[in-house]
Amino acid sequence: MSAAVRLPVHRSVLFVPGNRADRFDKALAAGASAVIIDLEDAVAPADKPAAREALRAWLQPQHRVIVRINSVDTPWFADDLSLAGAPGVAAVMVPKAERADTLAAVNAGGARALLPLVESGAGLAGLAALAGVPGVQRLAFGSIDLQVDLGMRDATEEELLPFRLQLLLASRLAGIGAPLDGVSTAIDDEARLVADVQRARRLGFAGKLCIHPKQVVVVNQHLAPSAEEQAWARRVIAAAGAANGAAVAVDGKMVDKPVLLRAEAILREATAAG
Repeated sequence: MSAAVRLPVHRSVLFVPGNRADRFDKALAAGASAVIIDLEDAVAPADKPAAREALRAWLQPQHRVIVRINSVDTPWFADDLSLAGAPGVAAVMVPKAERADTLAAVNAGGARALLPLVESGAGLAGLAALAGVPGVQRLAFGSIDLQVDLGMRDATEEELLPFRLQLLLASRLAGIGAPLDGVSTAIDDEARLVADVQRARRLGFAGKLCIHPKQVVVVNQHLAPSAEEQAWARRVIAAAGAANGAAVAVDGKMVDKPVLLRAEAILREATAAG
């Protein structure tokens, strides 16, 4: 992907159940960077056809939502594809992403962009192929389902770290946007959420999946560059400009090209919406 391509900001990405059309507009007003209408896990099998048609009736060009469809091994996949190119569907989240040909089928169905949700060992094994499919914008980490698939029990963040790093590396090598981190299930534990978001930012994730509107403000706040980071970045850029190529130090540390690039990235992030 060309460095000139500007991806949508994806800091907080909020799930809303696909069978709760009464919540769709509220989700859009919650301040999230993007909203995912979930036709998969959030909807019982018997309700899936009605949820799909309710979503179809609600969609308008100005909505710009992401739709999580059902996986390719379900009887609802083909019908869900009819929404891929519908007005207002900015991207399709493909759950249990494991095969490039599945993503290609969604792409051919008219999807404007793809967000593969990597949540199995097979998905991890195929990361390079998944990230390389045309139309893939970012990968997303399905940390909870991955633990089930791998037979992990009460995995710590340290034990999940290798898998997060795999998504980051695959994204970088494919030239796509940085990935989205998985959900934090403790809705009322703000300290835990803050720690999760700060870890995601340190690692280089672009955003985080949210399961409740109250998580949105915390995610946006802690994924965005802090005032201190922005001030440091401005000092670095000012000092480098004044030095005219000569060696220069800021806050007692030398400013070389990687430091300057980091400062520029921080200020770009700070000016991005979301």
